Amino acid sequence: MRRRYGEPTMTLRFPPLLLGPTTKGFWCPTPVTRSDFVAAGHTLTDGSLTWPVLTLDADAVVHNIAQLAAFTAERGLAFAPHGKTTMSPELFAAQLDAGAWGITVATGNQLLTAHSFGVRRLLVANEVLDPAVLRWIAQTLAAEPSTDILFHVDSVAAVDVAASAADGGRVRVLLEVGFAAGRSGVRTGDQALAVAQHAVQTPGVDLVGVSAYEGALADVDAARKYLAEVRAVAEMLVDAGLLRDHVILSAGGSAYFDVVADVLGGPDVAGVPSTTILRSGAYLTHDHGTYAASTPFTRIAGHLYPALRVWAQVVSTPEVGLAIVGAGKRDVPYDSGLPVVLRRHRAAQAPVAVVGWDVTRTNDQHAYLEASDPLGTALAVGDLLELGISHPCTAFDKWRAIPVIDAGQRVVDVVTTWF
Repeated sequence: MRRRYGEPTMTLRFPPLLLGPTTKGFWCPTPVTRSDFVAAGHTLTDGSLTWPVLTLDADAVVHNIAQLAAFTAERGLAFAPHGKTTMSPELFAAQLDAGAWGITVATGNQLLTAHSFGVRRLLVANEVLDPAVLRWIAQTLAAEPSTDILFHVDSVAAVDVAASAADGGRVRVLLEVGFAAGRSGVRTGDQALAVAQHAVQTPGVDLVGVSAYEGALADVDAARKYLAEVRAVAEMLVDAGLLRDHVILSAGGSAYFDVVADVLGGPDVAGVPSTTILRSGAYLTHDHGTYAASTPFTRIAGHLYPALRVWAQVVSTPEVGLAIVGAGKRDVPYDSGLPVVLRRHRAAQAPVAVVGWDVTRTNDQHAYLEASDPLGTALAVGDLLELGISHPCTAFDKWRAIPVIDAGQRVVDVVTTWF
């Protein structure tokens, strides 16, 4: 995919991939390199893949990357898409090639992994309290002048741990602002001021801005109100002289990035130049569930295409109105909605849209399809089903190598994940 965008802004390194007997979703009794597998011109159903398998739609991914690249450029935002969605160097490269500023991660291991790929602008959207990770951050920033690593703090204790672990080096932090009953982040203006003052006064710690996560809020109005409070905190810190030369504002899941642009975008905070870094991640592949319902493109111009499919066979029809499919919790997301059945595929027949069947529960390796309409699509043992998923962030982690297919179901690439 990265070749579609020319040379990347950072030169990423892809770990070597050998497809073989242990590669889930691929039928490779004899090991074969990625390049040889792709060059062979395999298709979805020629026997080179086995069920279940997760696939990426090449055209959808390219479109979605371009859509968010255009949105962020038009709104004047920097973009650090959340890498925890895919943890895929090939997809990171495609996002960076399209103009992303950097990559967001959530943990120390994800940070180290992304850095090992060659990503040099990284935002850890989380508190970092592990001294080993903090020490590595300080050492890396000192040794690599072109590298930038930001992370969250929301307490005096977190600032102190960072300073101690930096051991004479420097780290760059964002004050995280939270909301009641939410996740991490300071809850009041007084807390924000206290933590920010402590950061500014602590040797080795550079406070560079504020950060937030609005994706867990229930609706647009709640997100707008919260983000206005985040901006107010940033303005307070500027007024207090705690942010002087430049302010970073960071936020953004994949449900309210339009609101992030509206509220946190702009060239300055209280007269101090600012940069707003958007962190959306799930947009890359979109879905047929959670994000299909919540994407901002239901409110603004533009659209995203679902790019992930799980392909699995009907392995049993033990009762009338019940079909068992050979894909379960180890293969599909189940934390934010169950898969939806899209199409039935049979040899020498055109695909048929499936109606009247719902996935009602999953086991480790199986899904239960129950008939909701006696006149629904006929299903038989051996049918290949095309399943759409809900919540891509818990789809990628179940697969180590993912075939990328074009509109003709030819395998045109293989991407890897490193969770």
